[in-house]
Amino acid sequence: MAMRNPYQTYKQNSVETASPGELTLMLFNGCLKFIKQAKQDIDNQNIEGKHTNIIKAENIIHELMVTLNMDIPVAKDMLKMYDYMNRRLVEANITNDISILDEVEVYATEFRDTWKEVIQQVRQQKYQGGNV
Repeated sequence: MAMRNPYQTYKQNSVETASPGELTLMLFNGCLKFIKQAKQDIDNQNIEGKHTNIIKAENIIHELMVTLNMDIPVAKDMLKMYDYMNRRLVEANITNDISILDEVEVYATEFRDTWKEVIQQVRQQKYQGGNV
């Protein structure tokens, strides 16, 4: 039996033990990573790499869309925003327009930062003995 890479093992354990909120945070971080890489790929004229990284970002946005709890009123607005972000990623992939990637990066960063804040508030309530 081959030994697994310790980093891969750590990443796998992180995903398996993460809360739904933490998984969402991981998705946003991944999306941001792929957008940044796609921008570098455009600068370096690496069209194949750009395409691959934008597709990865699109797949993450799609995952965020399909996992929304539509029973929550704000989910409808989030779905519209995710759909917009996804359409802009498609456009950026076609046009190699870094400014579109910058726009989507801003939205993804805002969503990520909001999720991070919510997770921190939930943890504080939990450890202060409040109801979660």
